[in-house]
Amino acid sequence: MKMKKSLYLLLILASTFLLPSCSYNTLVANDEAVNKAWADVEAAYQRRADLIGNLVETVKGEAKFEQETLTQVIEARSKATSMQVDAKDLTPENIAKFQEAQSQLSGALSKLLVVVERYPDLKATQGFQKLMNQLEGTENRINVARRDYNAAVQTNNTKVRSFPSNITAKIFGFEKRELFKADAGAEKAPTVKF
Repeated sequence: MKMKKSLYLLLILASTFLLPSCSYNTLVANDEAVNKAWADVEAAYQRRADLIGNLVETVKGEAKFEQETLTQVIEARSKATSMQVDAKDLTPENIAKFQEAQSQLSGALSKLLVVVERYPDLKATQGFQKLMNQLEGTENRINVARRDYNAAVQTNNTKVRSFPSNITAKIFGFEKRELFKADAGAEKAPTVKF
């Protein structure tokens, strides 16, 4: 019995010293970094959704005859903001659904901006210009947040797959996380016509 207790004590002491060397704490830190980076992506998209609501209201007053476009933007915004993906459930399918909702919003927003071109008085208003500048800045924030998320995922995935931390990862259930990928068709340059 005393031998058994000594063996257990020795195993506990050994694991106390060996687990940190097998990267458990680093795996936890990397996992949390991915969760935070995903939250930043969602926050950037939420900022865009909030700005789009103000933009739609600004355009609505001037572009009374463009109701269909405004409705598409409002519906796409609603769908994009209702699509939530938990950071612990970042499967390829869930990220694809999230990206699809955001892409639909981007497409509707592009249509809205084409409509705005028909209303020079609207484009000249200070309120509209401020919203457009904020929206442009927000799109840049989204890009940075997505890039930061991918960097956090790369760090996590490298650690999860590297020896000896891959053993610790397997024991404690740490897994590779999914990268944010470009939207379908993004590899084609847009056509600009004047």
